[in-house]
Amino acid sequence: MTQNIFITGSGHTRFGRLADNLETLIVDAAREAMADAGISGAEVDAVFLGHFNSGLVPDGFASSLVHQADTGLRYKPATRCENACASGAAAIFAGMNAILAGKADTVLVVGAEKMTSNSTEQVTRALAGAGYQNDPAEAALSFPQLFGIAAQQYRDRYGDPLPAMARIASKNHGNAMANPLAQMHRPMSVEDCATVSERNPEIAPPLRLTDCSLITDGAAAIVLQSDRAAADASRRVRFAGTAHVSDIMPMSQRDFLSFDGPRRAISAAYAEAGITVSDLDFTEVHDCFTIAELLIYEAMGLAPAGQGKRALDEGIVFADGRTPVNLSGGLKAKGHPVGATGVSMHALAFRQLTGQAGDMQRKGAEHGLVFNMGGAAVANFASVLAADRA
Repeated sequence: MTQNIFITGSGHTRFGRLADNLETLIVDAAREAMADAGISGAEVDAVFLGHFNSGLVPDGFASSLVHQADTGLRYKPATRCENACASGAAAIFAGMNAILAGKADTVLVVGAEKMTSNSTEQVTRALAGAGYQNDPAEAALSFPQLFGIAAQQYRDRYGDPLPAMARIASKNHGNAMANPLAQMHRPMSVEDCATVSERNPEIAPPLRLTDCSLITDGAAAIVLQSDRAAADASRRVRFAGTAHVSDIMPMSQRDFLSFDGPRRAISAAYAEAGITVSDLDFTEVHDCFTIAELLIYEAMGLAPAGQGKRALDEGIVFADGRTPVNLSGGLKAKGHPVGATGVSMHALAFRQLTGQAGDMQRKGAEHGLVFNMGGAAVANFASVLAADRA
């Protein structure tokens, strides 16, 4: 980066099965973020919205719904960004690029999705559109099935990952108990998550229901500012390192378990920030399925390939560990409103690094990693955030 970029405010609705429509979610998150940053719509130079949609709602042109949040936003350029489950991070990176290009000093980024108005079958079909469509065998697979295959491949190459996956699910449910914005406030024991039962059926063998993230409504927002615009900000968090890596889509042409895209993005963000994994105080990562979180442990350097369970065995990733993962509850328990997820991760990391995370707070946190992923490790966005002013 040629100049510093800061997050100076955040907004975040509750996640869950909500009565609010898409517009209300967007407006509520945007207003909270602007108020938190102490700015009005008139001070915003550009707006970016992360929103996957894929037929989940009839709104095909949602970017200017943000303008309803403040009359001062009228006539400001607004753009919708779509990159599957990484749509939120894509909007943030677009906002940063506008600042780096000198086209903006203050950018409002919102991520939002309204999913629960659809049946599980409809949502599964919509999300499957983010998979590779030009191979009939791949196009026929849902994302639970794709990650179920990953779990099978992991078992064949390294040993059974299911016990570790159950521990990840239980961990993230426990973390969500401290997050008032999370969709699921229900602790689940490792035994509950490991046992196939009527309440925890296999969804896509060997994935169990507790291995899968939630269908969710919600929105989040952040304010991005340049050095100049953030000079007097009361609270700010700096982007110390960022990277966006996109891999090829066809699963048949890559080794999924290597998680090359996530590994490359995270390593590049570390390098730009001048840190290593041991410098991180917490992470918010894309646990769309528990096998994904296990693979991310390995991609981010917490454990060698095939040994992700060591991060659990050694207590590293728990709330009181060296590098807590998903203190928010993650996608697994906080919820996964697709377009909002990447923005939510950054908003809650901002709160961690400015001492505003409440019962989720990691005391003295100075560096956090955010990793948001679209598709089956295709679009990969990594941010290292650094505490600057609380």
